[in-house]
Amino acid sequence: MKVNHKEILTIGDLKKSGYKTKKVKDELRDNLLEKIKSNENAFPGVWGYENSVIPELESAILSRHNINLLGLRGQAKTRLARLMVNLLDEYIPIVAGSEINDDPMNPISRFAVETINDLGDETPISWVHRSERFFEKLATPDVTVADLIGDVDPIKAANLKLSYADERVIHFGMIPRANRSIFVINELPDLQARIQVSLFNILQEGDIQIRGFKLRLPLDLQFVFTANPEDYTNRGSIVTPLKDRIGSQILTHYPEDIETARKITEQESRLDSRQLDTVYVPDMAKDLLEQISIEARKSEYVDPKSGISARMSITAFENLLSTAERRTLKSGDKATQVRLMDFMGIIPSITGKIELVYEGEQEGAGSVAEILIEDAVKTLFAQYFPKIDKLEHKDVEGPYDNLMSWFFDGEGFELLDDAKDSEYKAKLDSIPALNKLIEEYQVDFDKKDVYFLKELLLWGLVGYKKLSKQRFVKGYQIKDVYGSFIRGL
Repeated sequence: MKVNHKEILTIGDLKKSGYKTKKVKDELRDNLLEKIKSNENAFPGVWGYENSVIPELESAILSRHNINLLGLRGQAKTRLARLMVNLLDEYIPIVAGSEINDDPMNPISRFAVETINDLGDETPISWVHRSERFFEKLATPDVTVADLIGDVDPIKAANLKLSYADERVIHFGMIPRANRSIFVINELPDLQARIQVSLFNILQEGDIQIRGFKLRLPLDLQFVFTANPEDYTNRGSIVTPLKDRIGSQILTHYPEDIETARKITEQESRLDSRQLDTVYVPDMAKDLLEQISIEARKSEYVDPKSGISARMSITAFENLLSTAERRTLKSGDKATQVRLMDFMGIIPSITGKIELVYEGEQEGAGSVAEILIEDAVKTLFAQYFPKIDKLEHKDVEGPYDNLMSWFFDGEGFELLDDAKDSEYKAKLDSIPALNKLIEEYQVDFDKKDVYFLKELLLWGLVGYKKLSKQRFVKGYQIKDVYGSFIRGL
């Protein structure tokens, strides 16, 4: 029921308005029902979960369950929890001055009960917006029961001249202060087992116990936990009785296709408007960026249990544009487009976000990053050009023979990192066999993106060992694998 919260200032006003209190789980349920009926997206900005995670999450909310979101890093677990705030009523009334958001119609703290007994219907009320009803705690080994539940406050006891047996000396922790709200504990396995035990009563009976006080506070909370399966072995676990008290455990996952991954990256990237005005990003470059994460998730060098966060693609995209932007500043061009060689600039975004197995450590993080880029290039190459088989008949003419001959007969192809756009395009246009391959296999390809496609073709042939690529201080050179050696004999 909607009321004008600006005009309702006392409990008496609240009673006259006909306002009825709801439990927080009922608020979430009722508002979600309305969104589902009106075909409104309850979790905007979350992509790839439309047919998996979100239906399960909505079912859990409709069932009034406490929820555990279980998944690897960078799978939008915390984002989903934060978006649940939008399913709360816009405003709720509390007894003014209450530390634990006491419901004026059903007070539970001693302060609120005594205030209402003294003032009756004249008891002042405050209105709390839903944005203030979200509490979040990162589970760390140093979290204590006092932090979450509460403890006796000796300073309060001294100031009020009360004994430690008086419940008014209690200092409430984060959970009681989050009464009638959503409370999120991130990385639950990191919470020490004895601290997890302190949550048993809250989850099952809805009350708290502090230092042996005969105190029963029937708290009204929606709990959301997040956990990473990797933590179960590395840092801790969720104790079994606690898991038993969590109504629904929902498994999250990474995007299942490049299109979804691109939406997430473009939505979450923090870019300067000047970068967007200066740097054009071909669609193929965006696909290649996401393909790198896909390759990392199945790489023999990367630990699959740790996961590859969506943050890797996001920060890589930011670095990609910055690399191209830096080139324009050095070359004097007013605008440019992303080149494949710019992907060397995203290596710092990869090395810090992948956990390597032993073989990967032997290769080195930088080398593994380059391997992932090369694997992504090979995957995209096969989508646009004829497949290259590992075993080929020597006498059978292949689609790349003319291009290979051009490299065999010449000195190769050399491109500087800071080359102007005009030089970059002229270099790629100077290879007749390259132009012919594009015309033969990608005649309808977007003309604006064709130069990136040409680079992809060259790098793809390098990935399949048909050409060689060498890096030097200010650029790179692509040559025939054997031509220069034979000419030197």
